[in-house]
Amino acid sequence: MKCRFGIFILLLMLVISSVQGQDNTPFTVNLQLNPGPNNPRNSEGDFITLKDGRILYIYSHFMGKSSSDFGSSHLASRYSDDNGETWSASDKIEVENEGAMNVMSVSLLRLQNGDIALFYARKNSINDCIPQMRISKDEGQSWSDPISCITDYPGYYVLNNDRVIQLKNGRLLLPVALHESKEKANNHLGHKFNNKGVIYCYYSDDNGQTWKKKNAIKISDDITAQEPGLVELNNGHVLMFIRTDAGVQYQSISKNKGKTWSDAQPTDIPSPLSPASIETIPNTNDLVLVWNNNGVKGGTYRNKRSPFNIAISQNQGLTWKNVKTIHDDADGWYCYTAIHFINDKEFLLSYCAGNRPAGTGLSVTNISKFNTSYLYE
Repeated sequence: MKCRFGIFILLLMLVISSVQGQDNTPFTVNLQLNPGPNNPRNSEGDFITLKDGRILYIYSHFMGKSSSDFGSSHLASRYSDDNGETWSASDKIEVENEGAMNVMSVSLLRLQNGDIALFYARKNSINDCIPQMRISKDEGQSWSDPISCITDYPGYYVLNNDRVIQLKNGRLLLPVALHESKEKANNHLGHKFNNKGVIYCYYSDDNGQTWKKKNAIKISDDITAQEPGLVELNNGHVLMFIRTDAGVQYQSISKNKGKTWSDAQPTDIPSPLSPASIETIPNTNDLVLVWNNNGVKGGTYRNKRSPFNIAISQNQGLTWKNVKTIHDDADGWYCYTAIHFINDKEFLLSYCAGNRPAGTGLSVTNISKFNTSYLYE
């Protein structure tokens, strides 16, 4: 009898432990921006911590009926005054729709002079999409008139959210993919969208007032390259990572602060045709990578932006370890991540987290909070 009772207690403890393990998840989704009436999509945002401790989040708020990249949207914001635990219940419009199509894809950056820079795409047509920059000197209460970051050559330039960086020497870097669509199409856009991007990095040495570029990054002609991102490495070089259709992310290196770049080469980061995000973990030399760990062209996740994974590198991106799965729903669509470290112990991720079969893949955005220690477990 005592033996049976002991077995019963042991089983009960295992059940309780299992329930506690399920509840004690490594992160919490503290805000989910779902579509609603006259709001078919919420996506591609970024964070900034204000001097009073609040966190400002600005994102692409679509209006009307279309959730496509060519639908109508403005830039809206939410605030958190408790380190991302809770968020304001309603939007504030930060930038009205000043484009013939939309404004979208936000990058926020605290400049070394203390100002806040807001970058976004102003989209007028399939042949006219130019990144814009506005400056706030009053912690996001108001914004300057926009400055066009690209004036040397017109076209459709894709700048992802959470992509613009400032180097330690003060230079601003803005990575873009130019998509030139010249072939006519029988649709309201007038042209067929050209999936193949030409990758450039614009740079500014005057806090974004003027921008320059050198030559395009060279990549094999049979590779579709899109949506580049950047991170400054510990040795002062800059790593560019590039979304491709080759089953892996590609990379290029600049040894002169973003002026010129090496030919793009494949990495060991398996990936579908989906963007990755890489940033430096504060007070370390380590990097964090968020992406879809799915480069195999087959199986459950073929051509899908799932699973949604996170990993670290302790050798400046040469290898990645502690790979963890944040979401693994095969019907989920996880992408367009913004990474924001609140302090040494906590960080936030925002990312699209809709359901592809339901048609909401890019329409839902999650804001989730993590402990930094989770990256090292």
